[in-house]
Amino acid sequence: MKPSARSPIGVFDSGLGGLTVLKALARRMPEESLVYFGDTAHVPYGTKSPEAIARYSTQVARFLAGRGIKLLVVACNTSSAWALPAIRRAAKVPVIGVVEPGARAALAAAPSGRVGVIGTEATVASRAYPKALARLKRGVRVESRACPLFVPLVEEGWWSGPVAAAVARRYAAPLRKAGVKAVILGCTHYPYLKGVLARALGRGVRLIDSAEETAAETERALARRGLRAPMGRRGRREFYASDAPERFRRLGARMLGRAPEKVKLKVLDD
Repeated sequence: MKPSARSPIGVFDSGLGGLTVLKALARRMPEESLVYFGDTAHVPYGTKSPEAIARYSTQVARFLAGRGIKLLVVACNTSSAWALPAIRRAAKVPVIGVVEPGARAALAAAPSGRVGVIGTEATVASRAYPKALARLKRGVRVESRACPLFVPLVEEGWWSGPVAAAVARRYAAPLRKAGVKAVILGCTHYPYLKGVLARALGRGVRLIDSAEETAAETERALARRGLRAPMGRRGRREFYASDAPERFRRLGARMLGRAPEKVKLKVLDD
């Protein structure tokens, strides 16, 4: 069946980090229905091979397409960096990634073109952000840093305290030395660590969370296609996890400000 304006938007991430994007979408377009999938059985994607990332991502895309979505937001930076073409083939609906919106927001915040990027090992290895920044501005200087410990910290709910602060200081050191003016949070888990990251990077460094820009791009894409939901109603929210749905619900309550009413288990085929 062809999607309609009343069809939901699909959102997926390797775990709970993409809830930052879901929140931004819900704030900007409260009338839109949202279906979220957290691939908690395979988190983190950032330490996986490109082949595994593409396999897991397309499995999720096909599942969400089966839920009748009208557009898919890939809230996972690693999937956006490595698997967007495969995801588009699998989903057969418009697909929005988070890399291009994040790059645009960083250059707006740092017109000097001195930008830092932090992300998973896979995202940094893909060079997706330096390539996107270079397409938008010639001569941009990019300092990238893989931060593999950040996703496990967020998934455990360790967003502050001495452990998170020590890890943030270690990862921030080369960025401070490079004199970056803006740092792209190249993983949707990282905004939950904004407090310790801001202190580790020091004053005058803007932290770029691509969630708001991604939500804005999603709104524009729906409007171009005549797929905006009717105003005056609140869209429904639906949540799926590939493992430990009760844990997802518990941590999701902290991330969203209220617990999802229900998180359904959907096991993906390996």
